[in-house]
Amino acid sequence: MDDELHARLKAYEGRPAAVAGTGRDPVNAPMIRHWCEATGDRNPAYTGPGAIAPPTMLQAWIMGGLSGHEGRAQAYDELLALLDEVGCTSVVATDCEQEYLRPLRPGDEVAFDTVIESVSRRKTTRLGTGYFVTTRTDVRVGEALVGTHRFRILKYAPNRREQKAQDRQDRQERPRRPRPVVNRDNAGFWEGVRRHRLLVQRCTACDTLRFPWLPGCNACGSAEWDTVEASGEGTVFSYVVMHHPSFPAFSPPYAIGLIELAEGVRIISNVVDVPYDKVRIGMPVELEFRSYDDEDGELVLPVFRPRAGEVAA
Repeated sequence: MDDELHARLKAYEGRPAAVAGTGRDPVNAPMIRHWCEATGDRNPAYTGPGAIAPPTMLQAWIMGGLSGHEGRAQAYDELLALLDEVGCTSVVATDCEQEYLRPLRPGDEVAFDTVIESVSRRKTTRLGTGYFVTTRTDVRVGEALVGTHRFRILKYAPNRREQKAQDRQDRQERPRRPRPVVNRDNAGFWEGVRRHRLLVQRCTACDTLRFPWLPGCNACGSAEWDTVEASGEGTVFSYVVMHHPSFPAFSPPYAIGLIELAEGVRIISNVVDVPYDKVRIGMPVELEFRSYDDEDGELVLPVFRPRAGEVAA
């Protein structure tokens, strides 16, 4: 039965997943500027007469906005319906990958098409049993392929929620915290966190520090790097207070800060040991590693607390 179902699912590989379309706007300098200001990227390659767009903006030029694109292709709807029929009624995004083939420049008009690239065999995860479906979006300017975006979801049959909820109540335990996605690009960072070290990448070609971890330098493009250990001192560059939606492992309202480290890079983390309404931009903070234990094992996370005497009355 599994082999027969997998063969039916595999038959959708290579078929369209979305209606081919074009970007709503040409690549443009204002959007590049907003992106760089939001991310703190001061690379001179993104300004001036010969500016290029940051490669990581690839998906920004093809997103449909709040109104969305015209819709999914029939083949993709059929694939999802087939998975629904066999009980895989839930879906969660798992990861995405991007490949950049040439820089985009202001004035470029992008077009894209999306295909169903692969459907895995049945997999069992903590969420349930199901299938990983990967779509590939090819982005073009004219006839030239400029980049590829892969997006992967897990379409799965959920475990029995009622039983899990009852088990939690019986054990009187707090719901499990979600785990970070660890991949080949950031595994070194999370290994450092496990050892209570906050490691920042440093390009060995130009000494530029970067965070989050990336496979190449966003200043000079070099793929060679080492790490430096952050001091743990920083300030709140910006923050938001989460009220909704409510996640089982967290108790809103709570503050999430964009922390500018003394080394100059920024990291997103919780601001702890301070009422959410006392957090302020410019507040000096310091690093703390906190451990959370549940049935999945120990989870170590970097968080930031105000320096002594910094909380306003």
